Amino acid sequence: MRIMFNKSKLLSAIQDMFRALGLEVGFAAKAATQRNTLQSLFKDYPVDFVLDVGANAGQYGQLLRRCGYRGRIVSFEPLAAAHGKLSVCASADGNWIVAERAAIGAAPKRTTINVAGNSSSSSLLRMNVRHSEAEPRSAFVGTEEVDIITLDDCIARYVAANRGGLLKVDTQGYEMEVLRGAERTLRDQIDLVQIELCLVELYDGQPAMLDVCNFLKGRGFTLRYIVPGFKDPSTGRLLQFDGIFCRN
Repeated sequence: MRIMFNKSKLLSAIQDMFRALGLEVGFAAKAATQRNTLQSLFKDYPVDFVLDVGANAGQYGQLLRRCGYRGRIVSFEPLAAAHGKLSVCASADGNWIVAERAAIGAAPKRTTINVAGNSSSSSLLRMNVRHSEAEPRSAFVGTEEVDIITLDDCIARYVAANRGGLLKVDTQGYEMEVLRGAERTLRDQIDLVQIELCLVELYDGQPAMLDVCNFLKGRGFTLRYIVPGFKDPSTGRLLQFDGIFCRN
């Protein structure tokens, strides 16, 4: 039996669900791919610079360029191999800066990061079995020593003290620590935040989705767009998505 869905009613139901949680969310005019959503965003909001936290090999920076964004990108990546690939990727782009190899967090320290088989799932936290079962290639295969720095401590090296920034955070469960180390940056320079949110715990001790949303809401940001992400291939259940928050 084929079940037909009314798209407008489905989107309204999703909006009602978020409103019940005290959050407002919108959708791009086209399908909610990351590219379509960013292109819609750039039409409505002037973006002077992008802080790409958890850049891996430069995939997000390349996407920004495909979306037509030509402003400054500052990318942060803690893994040695990924940082090397990122540096090569950005080398021919005069407006794309790769920061020193380091993780971004709430306070400076030296720590160990878990390296995933697929690289992009690497995390400072331990992986939950739910994650590795849904994507076996994400299982950890090693560790590396890395320094943690804060955005508040380093941002002046890379961008002028102006507003109009987009902060993108993709740190596999460590998102709240990134935000805690960016209080001044969020207050003074950031107008847009794109951040990974989880509907289930994928890394041990990671913050709940609502905790991240409420943290940003308390600092003047409202959830406007969602971009579907990681799904459980066996069930089709959405496990992770990106939320894009705009300053009120």
